[in-house]
Amino acid sequence: MEDPELVQNLRGHKDTVTGVHFNPSQKQVASSSLDGSVMLWNWNSDKKAYRFTAHTDAVMDICFSRTGHMMASGSRDRSIRLWIPNLKGESTEFKAHQGAVRSVEFSPENLRLVSSSDDKSIKLWTVHRSKFTQSLNEHTNWVRCVRWSPDGNLLVSCSDDKTIKLWDEKSGSCIQTFHEGKGYGQHVAFHPSGSCIGVGTSDSKVKVFDIRAMKLQQQYSAHEGPVTQVSFHPSGNYLVSSSQDQTVKLYDLLSVKPLCTLYGHEKDVSCIAFSPHGEYFASGSGDGKILVWKSNLELPAKGGNKENQMPVPSKDVLKESNQIEDSIAKLGLNSNNPSKPAEFSSNKAHAESQLFSSNKANAESQQSSSNTYRKSAMAELGKSGKDESSGEVMREVLVQLQEMNNQLDTLTQTVLFMEKRLSLVETQVKLISDSKS
Repeated sequence: MEDPELVQNLRGHKDTVTGVHFNPSQKQVASSSLDGSVMLWNWNSDKKAYRFTAHTDAVMDICFSRTGHMMASGSRDRSIRLWIPNLKGESTEFKAHQGAVRSVEFSPENLRLVSSSDDKSIKLWTVHRSKFTQSLNEHTNWVRCVRWSPDGNLLVSCSDDKTIKLWDEKSGSCIQTFHEGKGYGQHVAFHPSGSCIGVGTSDSKVKVFDIRAMKLQQQYSAHEGPVTQVSFHPSGNYLVSSSQDQTVKLYDLLSVKPLCTLYGHEKDVSCIAFSPHGEYFASGSGDGKILVWKSNLELPAKGGNKENQMPVPSKDVLKESNQIEDSIAKLGLNSNNPSKPAEFSSNKAHAESQLFSSNKANAESQQSSSNTYRKSAMAELGKSGKDESSGEVMREVLVQLQEMNNQLDTLTQTVLFMEKRLSLVETQVKLISDSKS
């Protein structure tokens, strides 16, 4: 595979570029900047760029609708603007946030918008009526980024409160929370299959979480500075990241390794995005420039099964993750707050029951038994006090809990396998139906 090559250097912003996004046609790139403007670039032609300046403060994010007929931007002036991407630059203002708007995105069907803000909230809007409809308020600090799942049923967000939250869009409830240790998530993105999320963190990590197993799947520490944004290739096999170390890095998710490092910006690289077909990607920087790169990567096959385009789990990472969870459980049994591991398991089981309807009763039964046993064990240990036999009770408890955790993991893997089998059956049915018609 050839390394990506630089094909365009776009200059026009007077301050840091905060967001870049390709029009679905790939003929235009929209950008936002701390200079308070939105720019529309006809990057592969001689046409001039358009500059829109309706916002009264720095513009933090920009995105096209899925059809390319509209753009949305979020700003420090606490507003969202909906633009018609033409010479006139007409816009409609949305206002409900009480702080800077950090990110915006259209839903897959183009009827709604989602936004995140420094007011610690995530808000949902209807596009045609410009109306605020719902607020999600479980974060306790600035919400850096929020994104839709490909099917529009889920949302994922990251915040300075060191959490990454997965939301059920219909109920507005948080179904899973991933906790960061040292840093916090600065940007999130859904894998094209909808089964994974990518996260760029302030402690220089790029992480990929499997939201079906609710576990860390891959982790990269290739950057030497905070990771500002991440973007998946449409094939699902690659990921690109930008960082304050002034570089762009490309990763092969199938072989679980960084492929190359790209240089060209003179300051922090603040944003990154693949084009809809994956032929190009664009990066923006504190130097005010936007660089457009030809990816030289394989393009996604038309009509391909996205279930087969997921990154392969890293066995070492999964093993490490399991060891960490086991350590947490053991520490919880020896600590003054023994309920913490039980709470962790309860949250995990709840998220899995939301995502997997099959075997839901069995999973809840397994988890309920685990929690009941854990509570009774805690009570027994508490009564034991300084009893010499407490050590034997502790070892017995750990053995029993490990056995229950193994049973739960086996059940989870069975559900994942059944889901894949169901997807294959649906594909075969569709092919037979198409051939008959």
